Amino acid sequence: MILPAHEMEELIAEYHANMGGPMSRTRIEHIRATLLGRDSGNIDCPRVLRLGLDFGETNPRAVLNGLLQAAGLLTPEDLRDCVNLPPGPLLCRPMQKPIRRLNVATAAPEKVLRQALLLGLCTAQRFDPDRPVLWTSASLGRGLELYDPRGFYA
Repeated sequence: MILPAHEMEELIAEYHANMGGPMSRTRIEHIRATLLGRDSGNIDCPRVLRLGLDFGETNPRAVLNGLLQAAGLLTPEDLRDCVNLPPGPLLCRPMQKPIRRLNVATAAPEKVLRQALLLGLCTAQRFDPDRPVLWTSASLGRGLELYDPRGFYA
């Protein structure tokens, strides 16, 4: 039997929801655990890479464009032919502990360009080798830890 809308509203108004106990019994618990960084056991998700560049006060894109030109490359996409990329997607998260980033002013240009390529293939949560290389202030300024999820999703 289908009730008209006004009768259904009257029927619903008579019932009240009960969460099962008085409000004084509620509690909040903070649970902190992660599978990221585990490289043994039934579920593993080992850390593969740490990425982070220190440009100091210089413009990241200007520095990297100069390094590209010095290497004889035209675009960031050209770096794909020079760098071995991880074979598939990886999970990313911000660096958990402050670590020393690679200093662009003193590091070897090939190391800087490799990290810049990898950062350009990352979002804040995911590395995807099939995505276009995007060098933005946000992507180049990130400090990321990359994890291989294949042991988790196996």
